[in-house]
Formats: sequence, structure tokens, C-alpha cells
Amino acid sequence: MKKIVLIIILPAILLGKLSDIYLKPGKRGNNYRVWIYFNDKESSSLAFISDRALQRRKKNKISSKADWYDKDISSIYLKAIKNLGIHIKSKSRWLNAVSVETSIDKLNIIINYDFVKKIEPVYRYIKKKEVLYKDKGAVFKNNSESRDLDYGYSQTQIEQINAHTAHQGGYLGQGVRVLLLDTGYLLEHSAFDSLYVIDQYDFINDDSITYNEIGQDNSQQINHGTAMLSIIGGYLPGGIIGPAFKSEYLLAKTEDVSDESQLEEDNYVEALEWGEALGADISSSSLGYLDWYSYCDMDGNTAITTIGVDIASSLGMLCVTSAGNWGSSPPNEDPCQIPLEHYISAPADADSVISVGAVNSSGEIAYFSSRGPSYDGRVKPEVCAMGVGVVGVQVGSQDNISTIYSGTSASCPLVSGAAAIIMSARPDWTAMQVRHAILSTASINSSPDTVKGYGIVNVMDAINFEFATSSISSIEPIDKFYISNAYPNPFNPVVFINLESHARVAVKVEIIDLVGKTVSVLQNGDTEISKYSLSWDGSKQASGIYFIRVLVKDKWYLQKITLLK
Repeated sequence: MKKIVLIIILPAILLGKLSDIYLKPGKRGNNYRVWIYFNDKESSSLAFISDRALQRRKKNKISSKADWYDKDISSIYLKAIKNLGIHIKSKSRWLNAVSVETSIDKLNIIINYDFVKKIEPVYRYIKKKEVLYKDKGAVFKNNSESRDLDYGYSQTQIEQINAHTAHQGGYLGQGVRVLLLDTGYLLEHSAFDSLYVIDQYDFINDDSITYNEIGQDNSQQINHGTAMLSIIGGYLPGGIIGPAFKSEYLLAKTEDVSDESQLEEDNYVEALEWGEALGADISSSSLGYLDWYSYCDMDGNTAITTIGVDIASSLGMLCVTSAGNWGSSPPNEDPCQIPLEHYISAPADADSVISVGAVNSSGEIAYFSSRGPSYDGRVKPEVCAMGVGVVGVQVGSQDNISTIYSGTSASCPLVSGAAAIIMSARPDWTAMQVRHAILSTASINSSPDTVKGYGIVNVMDAINFEFATSSISSIEPIDKFYISNAYPNPFNPVVFINLESHARVAVKVEIIDLVGKTVSVLQNGDTEISKYSLSWDGSKQASGIYFIRVLVKDKWYLQKITLLK
């Protein structure tokens, strides 16, 4: 239905007049909430990008010079919008767009501005309440006489991902900066006494206060974010120890917990930009958006947050997100029916993200964990961690620990923490190498499925992964010939792919575009028994989707890659 509507109203847009039907999803009383996209960045100034962010980009083989993403939205265009008496709700330099709420009359003026590319509605929804499952588990008071690195009630969730062994080796997440996107954070619990918070920002209320503000926030606003922060970075021996308790943290308050809420994807993208500029190495998001999307939209290219995550990945960040908690719901008969059910939610469908499913303490998949694959057939979720009965702090307490958190929300910070440990142990690895090592060493990496993905994370195995000598994990081996996932993906401008041949065989490797036209031939001829890498420089090509096509004898292998400039 969504696509039919778009077809109907498209002529109206081309004629310079917006249809009420088109804007209706974003209706707010007499006004409409929309994204306004601009064509260019004329007379734009450069945004602040920290030296740490530039160093991270350099390590990830991304040009450190200022590019399109680092330029702010044109002040000329912003002034033109404001001159109409329109308040700008949020801005995104990555999307080159602003989010506003105004009348259709003013929007029909704006659509005729030469610098306006398009206007899209921001959806309104009734938020589903079942974001984080809460069981009536026991509440424990910390044992003050506990020994150092006594994981207490968090031992099971730490041992399942083999993070305790990494801790024994001195890998604690130190030197790694993690961006959390969630509901808010109350740092009064003693598990946060040693937490190193670099900065924090409230993207809902546009201030630096991420705990509850009287008159602005729901009384439950801080609960989810505080719990997730404790799972990844809490440190209270005998009670809870998170996998990355020595990492640095950026805390972004992006999600409104009210039952009736406007879409918070705009806050999410703003927070990603903020964190990337401040040098975040990892983003961790126990959030997911499905109510206004269908399974058809889970294609890696549609959702606003998915696009944002892909851009962040292209700038050298490793993005980790929850797969979603809707696995127990049967899929819709029509995959394009809204709302999305059963499958992963945005931005878990992003190409380069690590989406996280939930298992219990025995390693069995949780009934609620959202299933894959992505709509375009990619393995989803990527990995799993404990997401049933996960230990976190009791919000509002000074030292109490609760075993009441279940959901992919709870499994996500464990995997994000695992990634931080690996980055700490392997500081020279790129974000995509860390991702590759995590997937290649997870419990079922040789036979990934659409339930657990590549399986349960194993931190020490990932740290010890050897790119030069280990067998390459392939989606589908072809006659003793193996192809790795391309990295980074999205990329700008160079993408790499590792290959491994166990027999002399004729191999053709080429890059094709969306219409099947060959853009570049990377290899065409016999391959000896060997391991090697190929790369493609897309600097002379336009941004967009391409495919790596590999022909081995009479069998084809196809992998999607995204060039983002």
C-alpha cells in the first residue's frame, strides 16, 4: 500500500505541490512533521571534527580530509526555512536535511525552492510497550567484601562470551570510546563510580542533561538507558562487572519512552553524527524501529537510522544494535504490510552493522528474538549473546543489582562490550576487521542461519583470529573456493575482499552495477592454491549500490556493496 500511495502522489510533487495524502503519515494536528532534504551544501562551513575522529578514520583507511559529510547544512538554506516562521526540530549534515513541523501551505512554498531536493513525512506511531521484558527476578545487595574481578551475579553473561578470559589478559576495553544511544542515564549507582564519561547530550530536550528533568520527562525515562549502561560498563565487584568497564563513554539521550511518541530516528542520526565527530569507535544501540516499516523496508537502504548507521560505518565506526524482540509474532502474509512483525527491525538491517539476537544462559535462542534474514537475503542477526535474565543495576538504588532484564536490548551491550575488548587488544585493526573477527569466530560461524546468525560471540577467539592464516568464513563456499564478506561496507573509496583457493581453478571477479553492467574486472584467470586479497577503488564512480560477482567454473557468487561519498 505504501508504494501505491507514492506512485499516486509523485506527479503532484513533480509539479511543485505536495499532496495531503503524501504528508498524512506525519500529521500533527493541523501541522505536519517532515524531513526537508537539500540539493547541495552551498557556502557551507565545516563542522567540528575532533582529532580523535580523524585518527580513527585514518586507521580505518578513510581520508582524513574534510569531505561532504563534514560540511554543515548551508546557513543560507536554514535561514530561508526560518524566515517562514518555521522552527527546525533537528538537523543532519550527513543527510543534508532538517526535520520540521509546519503547515502544508508553508511546505508547498518550500517544495518550490530551487535548493530543496525532496520532502518526506516523519511517521507518527503508538509505541509498542514491549521494548524490554522484565521478569520478577531477585534483587540482590552487593557484597562489599567481594574480591577484585568477582563478577558476582553477572558471571554467567560474561563467561558465555568468554570476556572473563580477555579480562585476565588485561583487555578491559581501555583506549576505546563507546557511544550509547538510549533513553537516558542516572549515574548515582556505585557501579558507575569509576565510569569514564567523556560527554553526554539530550537530543530530545536539546540540552546536556541526560537524567530525568522535571516537567520534561516521563518518570521511567532513565530506566532502560541506565540498565544498558550498567550491562556494558558497570563495575561493582561482587555485584556486576561489564565487559568494557575501562572504556570511555559518550551518552546520548535519543529515545522518548512515552506511549505516544513521535519518531525518534532523527534524534538517533543526530546522535550518531555527534558521537562520530567526538571520536567514538563503537556505537551501541538497544533501540529498534518497526512500527512504521514493513519487512520490505528491511533492505539495508530505506530506514533513516539504517542510512545513518551505514554512513557512520563508512567513517570508521563499528555500529552494534539490537535485532528486536518480535520473533514470537508470525510474519505478515504480505511482506510489505505495516507494521513489521517477526523480523529484525531498523537499523539492524544495515549492511555493516552487527545486529544482536538473544539467547538464554544455555545458549538456546530466546523465543522473542527477532529473526532474519534481511529482506534482500543477508544473514541476520549477525551474532548472539545472553538476553534472558541478564544482570544490570537496579535503577534508583545505590548498590542493588537486579536480574530482571531480558530482551535483545540486554544482549546488545554485551556484544558492544565484547567489541570494545577486541579493539583494546587489537588497536591496529579496523572496525570492519573487528566485525569480521567477531563473525568468523562465533559459535556457528561455518553454518550461519537466520535465527542465531553466526552464533554466540567468543571474545578470546576473536582476539586470536589471524586474518593471514585462518580459513576465511564465507557465506557460500564454491568448489573449495572461499570468499569473505567485503570490508568496509559501506566504503569510500576502497573496498577489500579476501579469497582462498584450495584447488587450481578458473576464477573471474568483477564489479557490476545495479543494471548488471560490468564496472571493473578484478581478476580473470586460473588461481593457484593460495590466499590473497583484492581491492576496488570506486573513487571515479557515483555513490550507490554495486555488486561483487565471482564466477567459479559454472557457479556464481554475488555480494552487495555500497559506495557512500
